Amino acid sequence: FSGHGKTPKDAASVRATHPIPAACGIYYFEVKIVSKGRDGYMGIGLSAQGVNMNRLPGWDKHSYGYHGDDGHSFCSSGTGQPYGPTFTTGDVIGCCVNLINNTCFYTKNGHSLGIAFTDLPPNLYPTVGLQTPGEVVDANFGQHPFVFDIEDYMREWRTKIQAQIDRFPIGDREGEWQTMIQKMVSSYLVHHGYCATAEAFARSTDQTVLEELASIKNRQRIQKLVLAGRMGEAIETTQQLYPSLLERNPNLLFALKVRQFIEMVNGTDSEVRCLGGHSPKSQDSYPVSPRSFSSPSMSPSHGMNIHNLATGKGSSTHFAGFESSCSNGVISNKAHQSYCHSKHTTTSLNVPELNNLNVSRSQQVNSYSSNDVDMETDHYSNGVAETSSNGFLNGSSKHDHEMEECDTEMEVDSSQLRRQLCGGSQAAIERMIHFGRELQAMSEQLRRECGKNTVNKKMLK
Repeated sequence: FSGHGKTPKDAASVRATHPIPAACGIYYFEVKIVSKGRDGYMGIGLSAQGVNMNRLPGWDKHSYGYHGDDGHSFCSSGTGQPYGPTFTTGDVIGCCVNLINNTCFYTKNGHSLGIAFTDLPPNLYPTVGLQTPGEVVDANFGQHPFVFDIEDYMREWRTKIQAQIDRFPIGDREGEWQTMIQKMVSSYLVHHGYCATAEAFARSTDQTVLEELASIKNRQRIQKLVLAGRMGEAIETTQQLYPSLLERNPNLLFALKVRQFIEMVNGTDSEVRCLGGHSPKSQDSYPVSPRSFSSPSMSPSHGMNIHNLATGKGSSTHFAGFESSCSNGVISNKAHQSYCHSKHTTTSLNVPELNNLNVSRSQQVNSYSSNDVDMETDHYSNGVAETSSNGFLNGSSKHDHEMEECDTEMEVDSSQLRRQLCGGSQAAIERMIHFGRELQAMSEQLRRECGKNTVNKKMLK
């Protein structure tokens, strides 16, 4: 310290650049008195940010200090309380902050002096103040070994905390790690709709499934419709299974309607699919392979024509198939034409062979419709199926060697249809425009009834 030091106004303090970390638990630093100077008016302690640094620690609010000239402790006041001995040249004064119980005690030359302050606030800074000329101190924040055995003090508190944890009252079953983990796994399976797995896991771990399996399947059914882009059917199914849910949450219904409008533009929603002249691969309740040309109800006498056009390079085979249309989620079948071209061999099929082909394809289509609620083996994303239980994976049959050229050409045609607005149907475009107007009216009604909603406004943009 270099100053006049004649009055308390001449005092000056310095503090650390960072506050005591809240996560350290116990914080300790020491200050060695190199020289007490003229009068030894020195203070060692703590202070909060914003405290006047032209005062010794402890004199102002949120400031705490232990002074060497009289051995008093000062707690946010100019009036000190008797605490410990005075300290002078050669002494080492330590300050320990216990963030576990929010207390502070001091040490002198390695010996504890007892608790000086309680109920300390957070974010305090180590602070040292000097007042008279010739006072010199040296702070040690761990760069040198401490005089006080702080490690022993920390071990003592670790033992106390561990004993407190051990004494905490908990039930026998709830206290077992295995039981807690099993509950977490069970809730995860129920939340994501893995019905059979959740039921089997509950049986093996002697637990009860917290939700009925039918409810889980209903939730998963709605989720599947949303992921497939069939928002109209998802909304209708939600209203059927949970009648008052969307009425209580109009903003949720609005969000679903906005998503339905987007799917209309993509041509995947049922309201525009049934209006289009062509239907994308996601039109059916469950996507099937492009090789499934015939309907389960189709027989050779119902419009089955075979045109064999033999050429030097190959032939063209014409199958009379069915086009799916829908109204309010109900799918009906109409005859349509599907073509595939073979570039390598001449194709010739007779009526018995077509009967066999029709039966096999009918069985495949029926196998899809039987899996309406079994979600755990089928995964859908925007109308594309990833199925492992019925011989199809990512929309492809395990018999990929059959009619490869036909598959490739149909995939190209379907992708071209998907790139068109609403599948290229004028009626679907008009329905989309009308739906957009209804959506705008719904937004204005929600704003009148519930006030402004920035989230809904952003969705319309």
